[in-house]
Amino acid sequence: MTSAPQRRRGDGRQRLLRIYETLRLRICLLDYPPGHRLREADLAAEFAASRTPIRRVLARLEDEGLLRSVHGVGTIVTDIDIAALAEVYELRVALAELYGRLAPVAPDGAGLDRFRAVLSGCDALVERPDARAFARLNMEFFALIATLTANAPLRQISERLYYQTTRIWLKTAARLAAYERLLAEEIAHFRREVADVLAALEAGDLANVGAIRRAHIAMSFARLRAQAERAAPGE
Repeated sequence: MTSAPQRRRGDGRQRLLRIYETLRLRICLLDYPPGHRLREADLAAEFAASRTPIRRVLARLEDEGLLRSVHGVGTIVTDIDIAALAEVYELRVALAELYGRLAPVAPDGAGLDRFRAVLSGCDALVERPDARAFARLNMEFFALIATLTANAPLRQISERLYYQTTRIWLKTAARLAAYERLLAEEIAHFRREVADVLAALEAGDLANVGAIRRAHIAMSFARLRAQAERAAPGE
């Protein structure tokens, strides 16, 4: 039987995780844009928590590259630049293929249904493109991909790198005149990736899932780099 202290520790960890995931989502959706200052007192009041857990969450987000401490200013959201993220994308491409090779886990029927639900979400976005809904669905898909391996270090490193890069599309494309067209195109690319992954899973070909992810991440980075060049000042 679980003791009362153990339950409290478990509840505390879950609460800390919820605060962390909430703040990470806000950063990734640009609700907290680059340069935004996060105040411990405000967050403690919002989440009805002491400053100690808030400080732990902010430290974790800083360690992951989403926040930074500035002397005399406080904790602010980091800026993102496609050139600075090139090496991160290169590592993501290399890691993607490992999902079919390191401790692969085939999804059960319920797991396949979750992938099908993401594909249905893509179809809805094709009809009515929405950048925030697209970003959320992309995160949901990434979380499902993470279930395809039992290798914990691979999942952890992939997650850290993914959330370092996930904001870049929203920031870059929003500065372009062709934003709506680019959004529709990116949703179409994403739908093809989801459909390809689902087909491989339904065929029991987990090794091909890694190859599919590797190709799509590489192509996504190439598109982002081209968009960043078009969005550069003076162009």
